[in-house]
Amino acid sequence: MDPRTRWQRLGWAVPWLLFQIFPIADLVTTPRPLWVQLVAAAALVAFTVAYLGVFGRVFGRGGDWPRLQLVVVAVLGVALAVWLGPAWAGLMIYLSAAASSGLPERWVWPAVVGAAGVCTAVLAAHGVLGEVFILPVICVLTAFALRSTRHLISVNAELVEARDELARNAVAEERLRFARDLHDLLGHSLSLIALKSELAGRLAERDPARARQEMADVESTARRALAEVRDAVSGYRQVSLAQALAEARSALSAAGISLKAPAPGRSLPGPVDAVLGWVVREATTNVLRHSDARTVAVTLRTGDDGVELSVVDDGRGGDAPAGAGLCGLAERVATLGGRLVHGPADGRGFRLTAAIPLSTPVAAGQVTTP
Repeated sequence: MDPRTRWQRLGWAVPWLLFQIFPIADLVTTPRPLWVQLVAAAALVAFTVAYLGVFGRVFGRGGDWPRLQLVVVAVLGVALAVWLGPAWAGLMIYLSAAASSGLPERWVWPAVVGAAGVCTAVLAAHGVLGEVFILPVICVLTAFALRSTRHLISVNAELVEARDELARNAVAEERLRFARDLHDLLGHSLSLIALKSELAGRLAERDPARARQEMADVESTARRALAEVRDAVSGYRQVSLAQALAEARSALSAAGISLKAPAPGRSLPGPVDAVLGWVVREATTNVLRHSDARTVAVTLRTGDDGVELSVVDDGRGGDAPAGAGLCGLAERVATLGGRLVHGPADGRGFRLTAAIPLSTPVAAGQVTTP
């Protein structure tokens, strides 16, 4: 344990040591046999060490129940007070403090009332209760003070744990976001690179000029992917709908797939435009990988309240479960309060639709299949 932490814990107990001035003064000024003084002094030292041990184990995160120390404080405190008289009755204040700090909730007040009762009985037995009646009251007030302190420290420890948990969750969310971004970026770019490289290999002998052009496109795509990854690392990457449609036209054309896309329309808010760009990218990647389609149609409907983008192909269709790409895309759409739907298109093929309100609070969402 850090020594500073130990002293901080003991700091809650040290102020109460002021009450030991009374037994110490009685030990020094009252004539008693030497063996009584030695035994009383040793017992007082053991009592103080056990009392400090209670606070050393209780206050702080992960504190436990100091059974042995509490037993020592209780036995020595009661024995010294009953044996040596009113000057030692103040030790019951320490017993109240230790009990309220170290005992489980259901045992605190019985122990505190017992300590106050012992203090009252000792004072009454020597006929000085009227003079120092405040001591039993201090026993109870000390318990209230230490219970409040214990509760405050417990709440603060829970707040620290909650803050740490929030920090861990934030790191995990950022890792998921970064992994999703890299998947979206590299999945599209690498699919295009693989497609164009395969095409260049087939054209190398019969059409070298076209093969060189395809390899130039591969180089351009690789450089663009590298730049996008660097931007993603820096957190500044944006993908526009217009850019995604241009990339989709190039990639699909290289695969012999025609693209029908809408003409540029009204400008959209930046976050919405970026998410729709990701929808087009993911749809294009899935068409290139899985569909065997010949045509792809992109439709965009914009209203006063929201925008809807659909990408439909005439490929094999099907209703495969959402993979990492679609799940990540659904998270992007849900961040803007929208909804992502995917499934078989009418007749043949596959449809991917994103509906996003133009003004909405952030909401949770998920991929759905009609």
